[in-house]
Amino acid sequence: MSAKWTPDSWRSKPYVQIPNFPDQQALKEAEARLASFPPLVFAGEARALKSKLADVAEGKSFLLQGGDCAESFAEHGADNIRDFFRVFLQMSVILTYGAAKPVVKIGRIAGQFAKPRSSDMETKGDISLPSYRGDIVNGSEFTEKSRIPDPERQIMAYRQSAATLNLLRAFAQGGYANLEHVHEWMLDFVESSPLSERYTKLADSLSDTLRFMKAIGISADQYPSLRETDFYTSHESLLLGYEEAMTRTDSINGEYYATSGHMLWIGDRTRQPDHAHVEFLRGVKNPIGIKCGPTSTEDGLMELLDILCPDNEVGRITLIARFGSDNVQEHLPRLLRRVKAEGRKVVWSCDPMHGNTISSESGYKTRPFDRVLKEVQQFFAVHRAEGTHAGGVHFEMTGKDVTECTGGARAVTDEDLGQRYHTHCDPRLNASQALELAFLVAEELKEERNGSTEQIAV
Repeated sequence: MSAKWTPDSWRSKPYVQIPNFPDQQALKEAEARLASFPPLVFAGEARALKSKLADVAEGKSFLLQGGDCAESFAEHGADNIRDFFRVFLQMSVILTYGAAKPVVKIGRIAGQFAKPRSSDMETKGDISLPSYRGDIVNGSEFTEKSRIPDPERQIMAYRQSAATLNLLRAFAQGGYANLEHVHEWMLDFVESSPLSERYTKLADSLSDTLRFMKAIGISADQYPSLRETDFYTSHESLLLGYEEAMTRTDSINGEYYATSGHMLWIGDRTRQPDHAHVEFLRGVKNPIGIKCGPTSTEDGLMELLDILCPDNEVGRITLIARFGSDNVQEHLPRLLRRVKAEGRKVVWSCDPMHGNTISSESGYKTRPFDRVLKEVQQFFAVHRAEGTHAGGVHFEMTGKDVTECTGGARAVTDEDLGQRYHTHCDPRLNASQALELAFLVAEELKEERNGSTEQIAV
């Protein structure tokens, strides 16, 4: 690995999961336009997130990361963004209650447009077309025209990300996140869920506490932390031409930052140490995630850490475990032990979604809620056994009332999947399932905190 790095040095490396754009001149022009656009996020924000993730690594905070499997142009709208954000706020409150520590909030949003694929081609009957790689590349419709990679989609993705970030910042800093509004965050369809009473009790308890604090002179008017929140964005760094175009030099310290999102991660299919994706990410100073799966080896993980975080900077690396519910006990302990033995300062986060995808009898791709829950429970159990810190969770979820994952308190069945199966790619937890999982994680956090098997009394 060459010591010299530039935003375009990845182009000299082998790469996978980057589509072939037939019009290379149009691609260059689109990337040049992107390079002239304002940054979507700022270096100071990325540094602030790194500092908060350092607290997670040291057990002082907990990480909640989640959002769409792949954002779409068609579903972009204020209501969808608002519903996602308020479910995220609800989950954060539940987790804060269980952990008794701050929760770092990172959305898979405002940039999560590209998706890796297991095959370059998709076949239906006698017709084979290029695979759908996310709205930033091509269209999901199974037509020849739709599947041609189009550079103009990168411009559309930038503009949608900018609009989404504008609204998210308004929600986070403009009063919507005020804890005094905790009851108002309940979505209409969640009110009929078996979880509504449980959340209402938690909200009542919090409201009583806030009323007491206000009575003794501590109110949201005086303390911004009660009415505002920090919210960060993240996505998988796949389309490297887009990422290069969005890379900027920080005017304060002269270092490079990817300004497409606060945190970027590298996936299971693109973490080859001598390939382009690792080469790009090693040079930007953002917090970086690394997906760890059953094929991850101890030596391979150490090599990636040496490349991406040679100075062992705390807060720089989040290791996102995605093994599948039946594989956690086999694979996670060996990685934990090696990372611990080497003294690496990382955040360990659990992605219980990607390793638990199945094909249902009705033909839909789905994720059974019980498998998702089992992976989370195994993740916490292994950390307790190894004396390490379970730092966070990483979910694919939405604020919409979809039927994409089976199970949960409302018992979505295989027959229900076709009712509201809206995802363009992978199945997501709906708001009710996401809240249920947050309560279950909160129980794990409380057990970790006080060494008790007692459930949260809410």
